[in-house]
Amino acid sequence: MKGRSRSYPTASPRTIDLHTDNRCLLKVHRIIVQVQSTWFPVIDRNPQKFVKNIWMATEADYLKATQRVNRSGRFPSSVGLPVLAR
Repeated sequence: MKGRSRSYPTASPRTIDLHTDNRCLLKVHRIIVQVQSTWFPVIDRNPQKFVKNIWMATEADYLKATQRVNRSGRFPSSVGLPVLAR
């Protein structure tokens, strides 16, 4: 989900389809969720600023980005996972 050139003055819900497969996890398994600004190096690099043609971007066009997931009582964040009965 690209958020290019968007402004978020207030929080709003986002649902992201992860195109998942079913997995069987044991009680000792742990899950990690990573939030990043791009699929680099898997898919593409994101310069983190507007460039007219991303395919012509130079190393100088790329900026470091910090991603945050803000959470509070008013704006909780969560990861919902369906659980299937055996």
